[in-house]
Amino acid sequence: MLKDGITIIINYTLNHVTILEENEMSEEKRFYRKSLSSHGLIYIADEELEITVKNLSITGLLAELDANKIITEVDELFHALEPSATIDLYLPEMRVAGEADVVRAEKVDGLIYFALEFRNLSYDVSNLLYKRKAYRKSLTAPGEIILNNKTYVFLTHNVSVDGLMIHLKEKVDIKEGMLTTFDFQQLDLKGEIEVMWVEHEDDGSTLMGLRYVFMAQEHIKGVPRFL
Repeated sequence: MLKDGITIIINYTLNHVTILEENEMSEEKRFYRKSLSSHGLIYIADEELEITVKNLSITGLLAELDANKIITEVDELFHALEPSATIDLYLPEMRVAGEADVVRAEKVDGLIYFALEFRNLSYDVSNLLYKRKAYRKSLTAPGEIILNNKTYVFLTHNVSVDGLMIHLKEKVDIKEGMLTTFDFQQLDLKGEIEVMWVEHEDDGSTLMGLRYVFMAQEHIKGVPRFL
């Protein structure tokens, strides 16, 4: 329910995405659909694959998977989604990036179409990606970092192929530019990092931006670059 009895219902078809606004007071019905042809990227099967967006609504989109050598059949798509139906999405022309769930997929005339339902999106990301040099994936998971010769447990806020943003429940006084080591089992990452910035929160906790300096592995599985 949005306001004044307005309900939005999303109907996905291979020809359009329809938004139905139903006014319960007047029983009048008005249909709206936004058809377009815009390009983007999804991250699936540990690969960045190109897509063409066919239709868009406020809650999701319908897209065509562009020709590639990784996924050529719907069964291959569903197999790649077995760990999770949530994928990373980047739409540069719309300046949108984030996560979405694959809710339906089928093959028509040799082309794979799939519907996505938005989960966690960031807007106006073009400038941010340019400044950061990489897409930041929202991810909350524990890890360990050594600061001032003491081991602290942290929770990540987001992860990229260049570094981490972490949260520590304690107040930790540390200088920017310091080199130290960390261990993040969620993505099987460990090695040497540089403290890029530090912020102390009102509740006594600490936010910290970290950049990878040396790691045991070069490729970070599960995190796209989107550049």
